[in-house]
Amino acid sequence: MKITTSEIDGLRNFITLLNAKKESMVVVEGKRDSAAMKKLGFSGNICEFHSFKGLAKFADSMDSYKVLIPLLDLDRKGKYLTSKIISQLEHRIRIDLSFRRKLTMITKGKIRHIEDLSRYESLE
Repeated sequence: MKITTSEIDGLRNFITLLNAKKESMVVVEGKRDSAAMKKLGFSGNICEFHSFKGLAKFADSMDSYKVLIPLLDLDRKGKYLTSKIISQLEHRIRIDLSFRRKLTMITKGKIRHIEDLSRYESLE
């Protein structure tokens, strides 16, 4: 996979914008996704959806945040989970999907799984 300088610059900017969201919670699917985000320099609040053992427990634990930023994988399972999270929480918390769209644009659709972002870390 060929990675361009515009993608690397775009990801740096993406992480900077994400780190600026102080009262937000970024949601990823699992440990490898979380590790990839941290390798790229993400230092904000992050939680792993699968550590909650169910949507109800996850939804109940998100009440203390103003904004939820789902960064689940862009495969069928990730899209399904994102839609379930939105349906459960859209009336309780603001859900920001803009970062999901930005990530797709920056990587030109090459990244389908958040853990694959670790490929970009080695190029810095």
